[in-house]
Amino acid sequence: MRYLASGYKAIAITDHVDYSNIKSTCDAILEFTQRWPRSTHLKVLPGVELTHLPLEQIKPLAKYARDRGIKIIIGHGETIVEPVIKGTNRASLEADIDILAHPGLISDEDVKLAKKKGIFLEITSRQGHCDTNPHVVERALKWGARLMLNNDSHAPEDIITPEELINVGRKAGLAVKEINKIYQDVAKFLQKKEG
Repeated sequence: MRYLASGYKAIAITDHVDYSNIKSTCDAILEFTQRWPRSTHLKVLPGVELTHLPLEQIKPLAKYARDRGIKIIIGHGETIVEPVIKGTNRASLEADIDILAHPGLISDEDVKLAKKKGIFLEITSRQGHCDTNPHVVERALKWGARLMLNNDSHAPEDIITPEELINVGRKAGLAVKEINKIYQDVAKFLQKKEG
Protein backbone atom coordinates (compact mmCIF):
# COMPACT_ATOMS: atom_id res chain seq x y z
CA MET A 1 0.00 0.00 0.00
CA ARG A 2 3.02 2.31 0.36
CA TYR A 3 3.37 2.32 -3.43
CA LEU A 4 -0.28 3.22 -3.88
CA ALA A 5 0.12 6.06 -1.37
CA SER A 6 3.22 7.23 -3.26
CA GLY A 7 1.29 7.48 -6.53
CA TYR A 8 2.12 4.25 -8.37
CA LYS A 9 -0.42 2.39 -10.51
CA ALA A 10 1.50 -0.87 -11.05
CA ILE A 11 4.43 -2.67 -9.45
CA ALA A 12 6.11 -6.06 -9.68
CA ILE A 13 7.27 -8.03 -6.65
CA THR A 14 10.71 -9.27 -7.73
CA ASP A 15 12.57 -10.95 -4.90
CA HIS A 16 16.14 -12.16 -5.49
CA VAL A 17 16.37 -15.84 -6.40
CA ASP A 18 18.86 -18.59 -7.07
CA TYR A 19 18.57 -22.39 -6.89
CA SER A 20 18.30 -22.30 -3.09
CA ASN A 21 15.02 -20.36 -2.99
CA ILE A 22 13.44 -20.10 -6.42
CA LYS A 23 10.68 -22.67 -5.80
CA SER A 24 9.51 -21.24 -2.48
CA THR A 25 9.88 -17.63 -3.65
CA CYS A 26 7.92 -18.21 -6.87
CA ASP A 27 5.18 -19.99 -4.92
CA ALA A 28 4.96 -17.22 -2.31
CA ILE A 29 4.95 -14.37 -4.85
CA LEU A 30 2.37 -16.09 -7.04
CA GLU A 31 0.11 -16.69 -4.05
CA PHE A 32 0.51 -13.09 -2.89
CA THR A 33 -0.30 -11.61 -6.30
CA GLN A 34 -3.24 -13.98 -6.85
CA ARG A 35 -4.72 -12.90 -3.50
CA TRP A 36 -4.09 -9.19 -4.09
CA PRO A 37 -7.49 -7.41 -4.00
CA ARG A 38 -8.61 -6.48 -7.51
CA SER A 39 -10.54 -3.55 -6.01
CA THR A 40 -7.25 -1.77 -5.23
CA HIS A 41 -6.03 0.81 -7.71
CA LEU A 42 -2.58 -0.78 -7.71
CA LYS A 43 -1.77 -3.68 -10.04
CA VAL A 44 0.73 -6.13 -8.57
CA LEU A 45 2.57 -8.52 -10.89
CA PRO A 46 4.63 -11.58 -9.90
CA GLY A 47 8.33 -11.37 -10.64
CA VAL A 48 11.79 -12.53 -9.64
CA GLU A 49 15.32 -11.20 -9.97
CA LEU A 50 17.93 -13.80 -10.94
CA THR A 51 20.83 -12.73 -8.75
CA HIS A 52 24.56 -13.58 -8.47
CA LEU A 53 24.37 -16.83 -10.41
CA PRO A 54 26.93 -18.92 -12.23
CA LEU A 55 26.41 -18.01 -15.88
CA GLU A 56 25.15 -21.46 -16.87
CA GLN A 57 22.34 -21.28 -14.29
CA ILE A 58 20.72 -18.07 -15.59
CA LYS A 59 18.88 -19.54 -18.58
CA PRO A 60 17.43 -22.61 -16.80
CA LEU A 61 16.29 -20.55 -13.81
CA ALA A 62 14.62 -18.01 -16.09
CA LYS A 63 12.80 -20.86 -17.82
CA TYR A 64 11.80 -22.37 -14.47
CA ALA A 65 10.34 -19.06 -13.26
CA ARG A 66 8.50 -18.46 -16.53
CA ASP A 67 7.09 -22.00 -16.52
CA ARG A 68 5.83 -21.44 -12.94
CA GLY A 69 3.83 -18.40 -14.07
CA ILE A 70 6.18 -15.56 -13.17
CA LYS A 71 5.36 -12.57 -15.39
CA ILE A 72 8.38 -10.28 -14.84
CA ILE A 73 11.88 -11.77 -14.89
CA ILE A 74 14.81 -9.53 -14.11
CA GLY A 75 18.47 -10.35 -14.60
CA HIS A 76 20.80 -8.83 -12.02
CA GLY A 77 23.27 -6.95 -14.19
CA GLU A 78 26.95 -6.17 -13.86
CA THR A 79 26.64 -3.23 -11.47
CA ILE A 80 29.94 -1.60 -10.54
CA VAL A 81 29.13 -1.62 -6.80
CA GLU A 82 28.89 -5.39 -6.27
CA PRO A 83 31.12 -8.27 -7.31
CA VAL A 84 29.30 -9.71 -10.34
CA ILE A 85 30.72 -12.35 -12.68
CA LYS A 86 31.88 -10.87 -15.99
CA GLY A 87 29.51 -12.06 -18.70
CA THR A 88 26.41 -11.87 -16.48
CA ASN A 89 24.86 -9.15 -18.66
CA ARG A 90 25.26 -11.30 -21.79
CA ALA A 91 24.06 -14.53 -20.14
CA SER A 92 21.00 -12.72 -18.78
CA LEU A 93 20.20 -11.15 -22.14
CA GLU A 94 20.44 -14.58 -23.78
CA ALA A 95 17.91 -15.97 -21.28
CA ASP A 96 14.15 -15.33 -21.17
CA ILE A 97 14.25 -12.12 -19.13
CA ASP A 98 12.26 -8.90 -19.41
CA ILE A 99 14.57 -6.41 -17.70
CA LEU A 100 18.32 -6.20 -17.16
CA ALA A 101 18.74 -4.41 -13.83
CA HIS A 102 21.62 -2.05 -13.17
CA PRO A 103 23.69 -3.22 -16.16
CA GLY A 104 26.71 -1.14 -15.15
CA LEU A 105 29.12 -0.26 -17.95
CA ILE A 106 27.19 -2.35 -20.46
CA SER A 107 28.89 -2.94 -23.82
CA ASP A 108 27.51 -1.80 -27.15
CA GLU A 109 27.15 -5.44 -28.21
CA ASP A 110 24.98 -6.20 -25.17
CA VAL A 111 22.88 -3.08 -25.73
CA LYS A 112 22.28 -4.21 -29.31
CA LEU A 113 21.23 -7.66 -28.06
CA ALA A 114 18.84 -6.05 -25.57
CA LYS A 115 17.33 -4.05 -28.42
CA LYS A 116 17.00 -7.11 -30.65
CA LYS A 117 15.24 -9.08 -27.90
CA GLY A 118 13.10 -6.17 -26.62
CA ILE A 119 14.64 -6.37 -23.14
CA PHE A 120 14.46 -3.23 -21.01
CA LEU A 121 17.64 -1.76 -19.51
CA GLU A 122 17.09 -0.35 -16.05
CA ILE A 123 17.72 3.23 -15.01
CA THR A 124 17.61 3.07 -11.23
CA SER A 125 17.43 5.33 -8.22
CA ARG A 126 19.25 2.76 -6.06
CA GLN A 127 22.38 4.16 -4.44
CA GLY A 128 25.55 3.00 -6.17
CA HIS A 129 23.72 1.21 -8.97
CA CYS A 130 22.64 4.63 -10.31
CA ASP A 131 26.25 5.74 -10.84
CA THR A 132 26.26 4.21 -14.34
CA ASN A 133 22.79 5.49 -15.35
CA PRO A 134 24.27 8.13 -17.72
CA HIS A 135 26.31 5.42 -19.50
CA VAL A 136 23.27 3.16 -19.86
CA VAL A 137 21.14 6.04 -21.17
CA GLU A 138 23.80 7.10 -23.67
CA ARG A 139 24.26 3.55 -25.01
CA ALA A 140 20.52 2.82 -25.12
CA LEU A 141 19.73 6.02 -26.99
CA LYS A 142 22.60 5.40 -29.41
CA TRP A 143 21.40 1.89 -30.31
CA GLY A 144 17.65 2.27 -29.77
CA ALA A 145 17.31 -0.10 -26.78
CA ARG A 146 14.35 0.13 -24.42
CA LEU A 147 14.76 1.75 -21.01
CA MET A 148 12.79 1.44 -17.78
CA LEU A 149 12.89 3.78 -14.79
CA ASN A 150 12.90 1.84 -11.52
CA ASN A 151 13.50 2.57 -7.86
CA ASP A 152 14.70 -0.98 -7.09
CA SER A 153 13.44 -0.71 -3.53
CA HIS A 154 14.54 -3.18 -0.89
CA ALA A 155 12.99 -1.38 2.09
CA PRO A 156 10.17 1.14 2.64
CA GLU A 157 12.60 4.06 2.81
CA ASP A 158 13.74 3.21 -0.76
CA ILE A 159 10.31 4.02 -2.22
CA ILE A 160 10.34 7.34 -4.01
CA THR A 161 7.49 9.08 -5.79
CA PRO A 162 6.99 8.81 -9.56
CA GLU A 163 8.03 12.47 -9.81
CA GLU A 164 11.31 11.74 -8.03
CA LEU A 165 11.85 8.80 -10.38
CA ILE A 166 11.39 11.12 -13.36
CA ASN A 167 14.14 13.31 -11.88
CA VAL A 168 16.41 10.25 -11.75
CA GLY A 169 15.83 9.85 -15.49
CA ARG A 170 16.53 13.50 -16.18
CA LYS A 171 19.70 13.40 -14.08
CA ALA A 172 20.81 10.39 -16.17
CA GLY A 173 20.47 12.45 -19.35
CA LEU A 174 16.91 11.75 -20.52
CA ALA A 175 14.74 14.52 -21.94
CA VAL A 176 11.10 14.79 -20.88
CA LYS A 177 10.03 13.55 -24.34
CA GLU A 178 12.22 10.44 -23.91
CA ILE A 179 10.85 9.80 -20.43
CA ASN A 180 7.29 10.03 -21.76
CA LYS A 181 8.16 7.46 -24.44
CA ILE A 182 9.67 5.18 -21.78
CA TYR A 183 6.44 5.34 -19.76
CA GLN A 184 4.37 4.58 -22.87
CA ASP A 185 6.56 1.55 -23.70
CA VAL A 186 6.40 0.30 -20.11
CA ALA A 187 2.60 0.74 -19.97
CA LYS A 188 2.20 -1.39 -23.13
CA PHE A 189 4.58 -4.00 -21.73
CA LEU A 190 2.67 -4.20 -18.43
CA GLN A 191 -0.69 -4.50 -20.21
CA LYS A 192 0.65 -7.53 -22.10
CA LYS A 193 1.99 -9.07 -18.89
CA GLU A 194 -1.32 -8.55 -17.06
CA GLY A 195 -3.24 -10.49 -19.69
